[in-house]
Amino acid sequence: GYKGLIEGKSKLLKLKDVEEIIGKGGTILGTSRVNPFKEKRGVERSLKNIKRLRLDGLIVMGGEDTLGVANRLYKEHKVKVVGVPKTMDNDLSATDYTFGFDTSVTIAVDAAERLRDTGKSHRRIMILEVMGRHAGWVALFTGMASGADWILIPEEKVDIDKMCKHLKKVHKRKNYALVVTSEGIKIPGMKVEKEKLDQFGHMILRKRGVGEDLATIIKEKTGIGTRATVIGHIQRGGPPTLFDRILGTRCGVRAADLVAKKKFGRMVALKGNEIIDVPLERAVAKLKTVDKKWRDLAKVFFK
Repeated sequence: GYKGLIEGKSKLLKLKDVEEIIGKGGTILGTSRVNPFKEKRGVERSLKNIKRLRLDGLIVMGGEDTLGVANRLYKEHKVKVVGVPKTMDNDLSATDYTFGFDTSVTIAVDAAERLRDTGKSHRRIMILEVMGRHAGWVALFTGMASGADWILIPEEKVDIDKMCKHLKKVHKRKNYALVVTSEGIKIPGMKVEKEKLDQFGHMILRKRGVGEDLATIIKEKTGIGTRATVIGHIQRGGPPTLFDRILGTRCGVRAADLVAKKKFGRMVALKGNEIIDVPLERAVAKLKTVDKKWRDLAKVFFK
């Protein structure tokens, strides 16, 4: 990540280094939550290393924070940048999907289905807390694909009474219920302790997640045993899905092509089934959150 750029760490990748990585999770390059604009002489050192390494271009893979920094480097310091949308949150504008999202949701759906099994056995309400600080795409797709009985996302206000009434009805019908929630929802009446911010200005979420708080509230209001599970960083690892392998490959080829053609300040994007490129500035201008049509679709199944 940017930490490597600031510190001047580099490695010349050869064919043997990359020819067998398509099925591997994570990244062979390493990653960090470092912002050059927040580090002492971070930008200055980055620019110096770009010049020293005689880079033809800087291909930056990441989400809103990483690509936001890339856009600033391009706009303010004329760094030859090409962006690639890689985030499990799927919250980047100007692209339909980001690679990493499909793999993350696939893992979360597997977890949700396992929770359903134990919920049936013990006649409980089960809660799965997934990642998603400001955008609820992971929770929405996980909940829809696993047949969850209630889905909570940051884009919608949490109605505790309505949710509990529904869950009680569902539990009476089938002796269990499944809830999927984003980590970033706000529970009415629940005080949020002040937490430290990272270098990108995001709150570092507390150790006790919303899932545990919801479990306590639901049990109190319904009288039904309720358990919460936080899937956490398990979502970030493991072999990528078929969709992500192909999307990542297509994005990589397009990014290399943009560098070869000296088309900088662009981000690779997926529109429909086509790989295109868009202005990087447009891609990071606003967060792509779950819109009303998707929210309404999910509610069709809350029976």
